[in-house]
Amino acid sequence: MEAHELSEAQLQILKNLSLNCSRSRLSVECVLVPFGAGFLTGGSLIVAIGAQNAYVLRQGMTRSHTAAVIAVCVVSDIVLITAGVAGVGTAVAHAHWLIDAVTWFGVAFLLWYAASSLRRAFSPGALIATDGRPVGESRGRVIARTVALTWLNPHVYLDTVLLIGSIAATYDAAHGALDGRWLFAAGAATASVVWFTSLGFGARKLAPLLARPRAWQLLEIVVAATMLLVAAKLVLARVTAPGA
Repeated sequence: MEAHELSEAQLQILKNLSLNCSRSRLSVECVLVPFGAGFLTGGSLIVAIGAQNAYVLRQGMTRSHTAAVIAVCVVSDIVLITAGVAGVGTAVAHAHWLIDAVTWFGVAFLLWYAASSLRRAFSPGALIATDGRPVGESRGRVIARTVALTWLNPHVYLDTVLLIGSIAATYDAAHGALDGRWLFAAGAATASVVWFTSLGFGARKLAPLLARPRAWQLLEIVVAATMLLVAAKLVLARVTAPGA
């Protein structure tokens, strides 16, 4: 899940949607409001230009293990959302050493991947088959890259896990096992499924463009630029952080 900071106004609107649904009262509203708020929150966090989305778009356009990439992103989001609602975000926020480690490992990986993309951009013929699809990319390698781009992003732990957890906590139990927090989590997870499925499989419509080497070269340059910008943002955030 890409981290995208919500404004104070957006946060207040979401919190105002919290309902005081007692265990003796269950209505459609008590179910749909936390679910809908979770969907909107999750969507706001996911729909942002970043390393993960750029990679999903690339794999979708090249039709390279798209389903596996989508599955990794969705499952990762479900794990992160569950952790946030369960209260893990607060503990992670105080584990400064973990955030530092993830940040610098993430920066190193992003720089490496940007360099790889630039190398492919200036020798596109070596990696493109006659139908425009990449060759030499194993499923395991693609999955490993997706995992790295997802989990080596410190904002995932601070913004996504902590933010979703804090907003979900404002929803009371709706009725019995229907806890408003988990309805909120279900909404956020649904947003992840909808977004990554649409992005990955929808990008296949653009696949014919990659039959031209120039289009492939442009795609790799855009991906490399995105990775470099994200890496620069991570470095800037750490060196300017209080106590850095």
